Amino acid sequence: MTTDKRIDITQPLWDQSTFVGRFRHFAFISNPLLSLVPETELHQAKELYLKYKEGKEPSGTTIKQAVRAKQLYESAFHPDSGELQNVFGRMSFQMPGGCLVTGAMLQWYRTATAVVFWQWVNQSFNALVNYTNRNANSPLTTTQMGVAYVSATSAAMATAFTFKFVIQKRATNPILARFVPFAAVAAANWVNIPLMRQNEILLGLDVTDENGKIIGKSQLAPVKGISQVVTSRIVMCAPGMLLLPVIMEKIEPKAWMQRIRWAHIGIQTGIVGLFLTFMVPTACAIFPQRCKLSIDTIKRFEKDRYDEIVKNTDGKPPQYVYFNKGL
Repeated sequence: MTTDKRIDITQPLWDQSTFVGRFRHFAFISNPLLSLVPETELHQAKELYLKYKEGKEPSGTTIKQAVRAKQLYESAFHPDSGELQNVFGRMSFQMPGGCLVTGAMLQWYRTATAVVFWQWVNQSFNALVNYTNRNANSPLTTTQMGVAYVSATSAAMATAFTFKFVIQKRATNPILARFVPFAAVAAANWVNIPLMRQNEILLGLDVTDENGKIIGKSQLAPVKGISQVVTSRIVMCAPGMLLLPVIMEKIEPKAWMQRIRWAHIGIQTGIVGLFLTFMVPTACAIFPQRCKLSIDTIKRFEKDRYDEIVKNTDGKPPQYVYFNKGL
């Protein structure tokens, strides 16, 4: 190194106990431009990251180079397995992928065929994101993934049909039709994500003490973590899917908008993109990535898991156990 200063490359650069610190961290690794970085550069970053982690980086490596390697590695490689993630499932692709799909759902919502098709596209995209960001220590079988995918898609379609053909028919305000995609997406998230991560709930998730030492497992931990992830995903898409319909309902009747009807999909997609650029790191930062669970809660609802933790800590269990909630 050309300087005596070093960073802990395995830890976030900003204080994760604050919302601002978490926002800066997720903005750092979810930058949409990172999805354009070629694989060769990503693998070079991984190599430098791992060498720096062991203190064996090449002579002359600067802090700037280490930080860049950290950014590329954490944006593209799975935190558990270290495998290169599918580019379409990375958080850095949430803005470009999400704005295209969301823009289409908000533009083509008037017919049943359009609702069904775009909900299918959206849930296919969500399933890929959920699979990409799964806990690699709790792999799903092909059957489980298929059930999760079909169930989430069905939930989205059922919700869309319910809102479109039941509630909407009884309502006098036409803007309600524009909110059908959001209702369907929110409902499907509560099906898709838990099913994609069902093995974490069925088998339990590794929990650690404050120092990161694994001291046992808990089935309540993934329930809490998944609930927070679902909430974050819904918050992520809410501004674009709730505010944009109101905006479009107001401006679409304008003469100048009628003259450029061909551009409506582009306008909506662009606005959604602006929302998501800010909302992806905002939603990810709502809850700490390192989630904690009271040992008293485990003692009350998971007696066997609690006894295992007590055994592994020589009879001195910590007040809280920690785990990665996932994304």
